[in-house]
Amino acid sequence: MHSVDETIEIAVPVRTAYNQWTQFKGFPRFMTTVKRVDQITPALTSWTIAVGPLRGEFRAEIVEQEPDSHLVWRSLDRRPAHRGEVSFAPTANGGTAVTVRMEIAPRGAAGLLTCVPTLAGRVVRGELRHFKRYIEGLGAESGAWRGTVRNGRPRRTEPERQESGVPCWPVG
Repeated sequence: MHSVDETIEIAVPVRTAYNQWTQFKGFPRFMTTVKRVDQITPALTSWTIAVGPLRGEFRAEIVEQEPDSHLVWRSLDRRPAHRGEVSFAPTANGGTAVTVRMEIAPRGAAGLLTCVPTLAGRVVRGELRHFKRYIEGLGAESGAWRGTVRNGRPRRTEPERQESGVPCWPVG
């Protein structure tokens, strides 16, 4: 496995950065490698990604999620086989340090990212810069999912707002 560990400071509060990150369907608006994301369930997503001429699709399970803290995922498909974590920490100036840690298996199209030792890190670093520009430009999140996930099982903890701005109240 190839490891990636990248951090960026963003000039918005932790809650704002975290809330925007939970809006997976919006990733194609600011990430150049993400072409489409479908949220199948609160803990299951389907992704279409492309890096240059390479294109891939995979499903990812959110294994653990804690509002304003972190989100851990793992791919359910062999290509690209990977797992990762994104964490959110307050900075001294009231902003947020967003850290992405990933492990990518060297197989399939995504495995080509591991052939050049620094390529995967450069891609993640670039996408974090895009996220920074996007959320700082908005100044506020476009929606939120404030639930928790433990062992792949979601539990909503407070009302959430979808991208439409319409509240989505907890169920059972």
